[in-house]
Amino acid sequence: MDTDIQRCFRSKTMFLTGATGFLGKVVIEKLLRTTEVKRIYVLIRPKRGVEIKDRIITWSKDAVFELLLKSKPEALRRVCPIAGDCLDFDLGISENDRRLLASEVQIVIHGAATVRFNEPLHVALAINTRATKLMIQLAKEMRQLEAFVHVSTAFSNCVIYNIKENFYPEHLNCSSDKVLAMAELMSDELLDNMESALLGSFPNTYTYTKALAEDVILKEAGGLPLCIFRPAVIIAAHKEPISGWIDNMYGPMAILFGVARGVLRIATIDHNAEASLVPVDYCANLTLACTWKTIDEGNGMGTQETPVIYQLAPIEQNKITHGEFIRHALDGRTNCPLTKMIWYPFIHCITVPRLFPLVAFFYHTLPAYFFDLALWLSGRKPRLVKVYQKIHKTLGILGPFACKSWRFDMRNTDHLRQQMSEEDRRIYYFDMVSLNWKEYFLQALRGMRQFLGNEAPTPESIAQGKKLIKRLKLLHHILQGVLCFVALLALWSLVSILV
Repeated sequence: MDTDIQRCFRSKTMFLTGATGFLGKVVIEKLLRTTEVKRIYVLIRPKRGVEIKDRIITWSKDAVFELLLKSKPEALRRVCPIAGDCLDFDLGISENDRRLLASEVQIVIHGAATVRFNEPLHVALAINTRATKLMIQLAKEMRQLEAFVHVSTAFSNCVIYNIKENFYPEHLNCSSDKVLAMAELMSDELLDNMESALLGSFPNTYTYTKALAEDVILKEAGGLPLCIFRPAVIIAAHKEPISGWIDNMYGPMAILFGVARGVLRIATIDHNAEASLVPVDYCANLTLACTWKTIDEGNGMGTQETPVIYQLAPIEQNKITHGEFIRHALDGRTNCPLTKMIWYPFIHCITVPRLFPLVAFFYHTLPAYFFDLALWLSGRKPRLVKVYQKIHKTLGILGPFACKSWRFDMRNTDHLRQQMSEEDRRIYYFDMVSLNWKEYFLQALRGMRQFLGNEAPTPESIAQGKKLIKRLKLLHHILQGVLCFVALLALWSLVSILV
């Protein structure tokens, strides 16, 4: 017998944006595996020489759909691509497809976004803000619409540190309609030059344009059965579809992988600051649960005057600090080391950004020159210095989020979970209280090793990694001894001169 959530999606036609992204894939997989949804239209950006249908066909080889296709081999036939691009002024959707969506779609999940923190303002504004406005306009044409879920971010209001499930238009220097109007009149270059004036206290274009998107919803989504989902930083899957599955190296996962490779050794991180991390499967489940709740409350007849907001982040009873995150990351040295490392994995953290360039020179840049020299002498192309330049730029962007703590109110999310049946809570789990962080990171590290490092999850491969790490650890301690001896010798010489 179907649960309430399964019944909600039975025979429904949906439209998803961001379907090819990290969260989008997990949402589609969970929908197809646990419900009898009729059809899922997905917005796919055309690529030169590649049919959009072919991009869906390649999903059959993607590990994230492996569990689904074992039980439902024909499941992906229910996914239908719609050519489009959130960068375009009309979303790039043809008139025929627009009429199709307007006549058939009952549920919309808008998850498309650029998550690059340093994206040029004109690009981030087009994808994250203007596309949201265009999606709302399209949704108002949908004659059977029952729910519209906008996937935002818990950091859309990161200019404050105690964030409730409310709208915060007062933190914007300029309202969304005025910014979008300016963007239409200005060149991309001129708009980008206004970035610092427009952003104000926002640390990057990503959080700023996501805040603008929420302002668009507040102003223009009246009458729509709409809710907003704000997840914290989304990381590897906890349980489903594959424990530890990950397909990107954004944010914390980039740090994990860099440390595991022995590349990243110094970063600007406050050990005591709280890490706002949530597994991708929890986010997918809450996306579906708040869709159900929106339909249940509105019954397809309308919605509240102000859309409901659902936030998902670690809670006070089960929080995790960046220091604990790093300790869990270093556990990978003994449990599942990589077979390709350039040095013994370790990381030191500093909390004074001004010191970072100096410390990074000795931890990263200077060793990189020696490494590249060895590559050049062996006839290979030097590359590590350029790699560290990119790493340092990324760390500079992530720094503000690794040295501060945010608190996220989750009363609406908790209330939603309480209203779910016991079986729905089991299938569509997102309870952050029950998450065991130590066990989670053990699986996440194994997933990172397999899906990012492309290393086989076999005992032989892990044994090879352990053998390598023993050699690197010995070399690491020898180098430490040599450096200590040189430092003591220099100190002794200095004292001798002074005496």
